[in-house]
Amino acid sequence: MDAEILRIAEKIKGMFTKRGLTLSVAESCTGGLISHWITSVPGASAYFMAGIIAYSREAKEDALTVSAQTIDTFGMVSRETAVEMAENVRLRIKTDCSVSSTGNLGPDVLEGKEKGLLYLAACNQGKTITKQLTLTGNREENKEAASLAALELLVELVEEERVIGDR
Repeated sequence: MDAEILRIAEKIKGMFTKRGLTLSVAESCTGGLISHWITSVPGASAYFMAGIIAYSREAKEDALTVSAQTIDTFGMVSRETAVEMAENVRLRIKTDCSVSSTGNLGPDVLEGKEKGLLYLAACNQGKTITKQLTLTGNREENKEAASLAALELLVELVEEERVIGDR
C-alpha cells in the first residue's frame, strides 16, 4: 500500500504546484500519517502549509475550533466533526484546500460507534466533500487505508474543481 499512497501523494504535489494551490491538514485518528505521506514527496513545502493533529475533544475544540455543540450532538466520530475540522483548518492556516480525518480505530466502541468507522472531509473555499469508511483491519492497517482514502478524496476535490473551472 505504501507505493500506492506515495503515488497519490506525488499526484497531489503535481496538481497543487501546477495550479498554485496551498494545503492544510487536520488529523485525528490518522495521527499525522496524512501529513507524513504528503511530506514524503520532495518539494511539498511549495504547497503544504501545515498539519494539525487534534486527537482529543479538547484539541478539536481549541486547535480547530470545532464547536462543542457539534461534538455533543454528533460526536467526535462524525461527518459533521470531519467537516468542521477541514473547514476550520483551512481558514485558520489560510490555505486554498484542506483535508481531515476523524474516526474510531478501536479496539473498543467509542461514542457508541463501532471500531473501524471513520469520516473524511476535503474542502476548498466553495465546496466540501466527505467520505464515510468502515475498515476492518488492525489499527495500523486502518490508519494507512484512511490516509490513502483522504488523499484520494483530496484529488477528487481538486479534479472536480478543475472541471468546473474549465467550463
